[in-house]
This record gives sequence, C-alpha cells and structure tokens, in this order.
Amino acid sequence: MSIWSEIFLGIIAAATVATALAQIGIFVAAGLLARRLDRLANEIHGELKPIFGHLDAIGRDASRATALAAAQVERVDQLAIDFGHRLEQAFGAFQAGLAAPAREGRAMLTGLLAALAAIRELRGRPRGRRGRDDEDALFI
Repeated sequence: MSIWSEIFLGIIAAATVATALAQIGIFVAAGLLARRLDRLANEIHGELKPIFGHLDAIGRDASRATALAAAQVERVDQLAIDFGHRLEQAFGAFQAGLAAPAREGRAMLTGLLAALAAIRELRGRPRGRRGRDDEDALFI
C-alpha cells in the first residue's frame, strides 16, 4: 500500500472516531436534557396540582350556586304566577261584590223613577167626570 492510502485510511478512522464521539456527546446531552425536562415537568405538576384542585372546587361551587340560583328563580317565577292568580281572583271577587249591589241599587232607582213617573202622570190628569168620560168613551 502506498503512503497516501494509509494517510487517507487514518483520516477516515479519525473522522469515524470523531463522529462516534460526537454522537455519544449528543446522546449524553439529550439524556441530561430529558432528565431536566422531567424534573421541570414534575415541578410544574407539583405546583399546578393545588391550583387545579382549587379550580375544581371553584367549579363545583359555581355549579352549586348556579343550581341554587336557578331554583330561586323558579320559586320567584312560581310565586309571581300564584300572586297573579290570587290578585285576579281578588279583583274578580271585588268586582262581583260591587256589581251585585250596584245592580240592586240601579233596579231600586229604576223602580223609584217609575213610581215618580206614575205619580206625575196621575197628578197631570184632570179630576172629576171628564176623566171618566174619556175612559168610558174608550170602553166598548
């Protein structure tokens, strides 16, 4: 073999060793980075776990408050409906209570006016025989 082939063979061997060392270095660095990321993830998880617990409690409380508020709104709605029905019944009873005496009073007033009209009519007729003649003439 020639000297040049041995030199190139040495260069190739040195490049292979350098590549192998570089790959080993990359694998070691990747392993260290993976461990650091794992520790960071555990640390973040440890710090966020109580926060998620609090958020879960807040969500449960909000859900409970929403359910209570919905129940209260339904109660108020039912109360308003009942109040409306009772108010309507009260006004109906009030109107019926006023309408009957008003009708009776109107009937009495109509009767009184009819009696006064009859009295006026009797006063307006002449007395005596002439009034009877008129009636006798009408009698057949």
